[in-house]
Amino acid sequence: MNLGSIKPVLAALALLATTGAFAQKTQLTVYTALETDQLKAYESGFVKDNPTIEIKWVRDSTGVITAKLLAEKANPQADVVMGVAASSLALLDKQGMLIPYAPLNLDAIMSQYRDKKNPPAWFGMDVWGATVCFNTVEAQKKGLPKPETWKDMTKPIYKGQIVMPNPASSGTGFFDVSAWLTLWGDDNGKGGGWKYMDALHENIAQYTHSGSKPCNMAATGEYVMGISFEYRGNTNKAKGAPIDLIFPKEGLGWDLEAFAIHAGTKKLDAAKKLADWASSKDAMKLYGKNFAITAIPGVAEPLKNVPVDYEKRLVKMDFATTAANRERVLAEWNKRYDAKSELKK
Repeated sequence: MNLGSIKPVLAALALLATTGAFAQKTQLTVYTALETDQLKAYESGFVKDNPTIEIKWVRDSTGVITAKLLAEKANPQADVVMGVAASSLALLDKQGMLIPYAPLNLDAIMSQYRDKKNPPAWFGMDVWGATVCFNTVEAQKKGLPKPETWKDMTKPIYKGQIVMPNPASSGTGFFDVSAWLTLWGDDNGKGGGWKYMDALHENIAQYTHSGSKPCNMAATGEYVMGISFEYRGNTNKAKGAPIDLIFPKEGLGWDLEAFAIHAGTKKLDAAKKLADWASSKDAMKLYGKNFAITAIPGVAEPLKNVPVDYEKRLVKMDFATTAANRERVLAEWNKRYDAKSELKK
């Protein structure tokens, strides 16, 4: 090959190198409890702006992911925790497992939806909260009225007709339990919240290990009622399931899908880029397609089957206190009610 023919080849190689064609992608391991039908849109939104970073998702329900992260404390595997309950992230922060970081769009995020420290250990993406999926067809067959309150659901007519998530494995189940204890009292297992759960337990057919599953079971008519959360209820109803969504009048349990950088990451620059994107208005618009409340206000479009005043119905939650009480509350719950939990796979 003569010199004249080599030059164009060298020039082409140089162009490829400068455009990043030879650049090796950085893989971020992201632990998440996001719904599987949300992951693709969020990943596409991020990768479009950050083509040299790819995401490896490790997904499970909130309680399972939280337990996995705690078990791996001495040998961390995650770079980022995204779409996991803020109450869980507060627990990880207490264990020194998070790297505080102020993402580019932090100032736009409402103060009640982010860690109070500066820089914050975590920030919220969106609120997910309690909904009861009520199968109108099955209820009519059985002559069951639609309840309007949590306490209505303890009436003997609903015995064996209700499913709800196990709070040890599901973030949805945990915020339900936390809300009932907030509304009616904890008092170390002696308060009104536990008396309420004792009564509800009489009507529970099964505690599932997923926050979505109770609504799915109600949607297919396996049970009349499934205590779940508004995203799954709204999507199932939109697909034509014969369900009404109930938002009990006493108040709704909730948590934040939140974001944090894991202290074990060796890919901090890439993790910060994901944090910057996750806090952006573009990302919030994607969250708003699924949830009625995003951490940046005024972004989410109203959801057809969710009340306009949904945010006002949320009970007051203190994530630090909830995290501090988590182990004790779950131990008490398991002692009382775990016998009705579905078998773990």
